[in-house]
Amino acid sequence: MAVDLAELQSMIEAALPGATVEISDEDGGGQHLRAVVTAPQFEGLSRIAQHRLVKAAVKPRFDDGTVHALSVKTQPA
Repeated sequence: MAVDLAELQSMIEAALPGATVEISDEDGGGQHLRAVVTAPQFEGLSRIAQHRLVKAAVKPRFDDGTVHALSVKTQPA
């Protein structure tokens, strides 16, 4: 299955309203993705908790095997 970067972005934006999301394909083959997310929901959360919110938003794509690896960089808005 091909990774749809726009879909992943939409999934994160839906889970974190008001977030700014950038998704990139680091290896060009869809195997190693990177998400940079700035969201107001991250305020007061640990970095691990922030990353969990992002990964939970795209969990269906991990579960179906579309996404294999996603590195995440987060910061509060």
